Amino acid sequence: MIRVCLICEGQTEGEFVRKLLAPHLQTFGIYTYPSLLKTRPGKQGGGSVSIRRLGEHIRNEYRNVNFLTTLVDYYGFKDIKGRPKAQLEQDILNVAQILIRQHFEPHYVRPYVQMHEFEALLFSDISKFELHDHWDNEAEKQLQRICDAFETPEDINNSPRTAPSKR
Repeated sequence: MIRVCLICEGQTEGEFVRKLLAPHLQTFGIYTYPSLLKTRPGKQGGGSVSIRRLGEHIRNEYRNVNFLTTLVDYYGFKDIKGRPKAQLEQDILNVAQILIRQHFEPHYVRPYVQMHEFEALLFSDISKFELHDHWDNEAEKQLQRICDAFETPEDINNSPRTAPSKR
């Protein structure tokens, strides 16, 4: 069996891996699990994503799996400093390599930075929100009003206070 760890920014990404991605990949003999990026000692959750924190998390998971990737948002990344997505991914890999040092095999680590908030993808089909515990007709209507107000789900990323994860 192949073991794959996805280092996730937050609960939504972790739930996606657990409920949708892992069961699908398991049919191919691939055991996939999320590892939530810790925000502060003893706590897990979204936000405060940086190259260094991802590198450290990769170092901690590296020896436990066959392959490792990340599922974090470009939107809100703490140390973008004008870097494009591809450069961020390479910098994450470089820091992981520095932290792991011995026996590091870069082809087993594939950082992935999602250009838009992961939650924006859920707005492409709001019926998929039924996976969440708080689903009802009123929630569906509210989400549909949000969708109707924007041309595309990615357009919902219009401010840190109104980003998809805040809705």
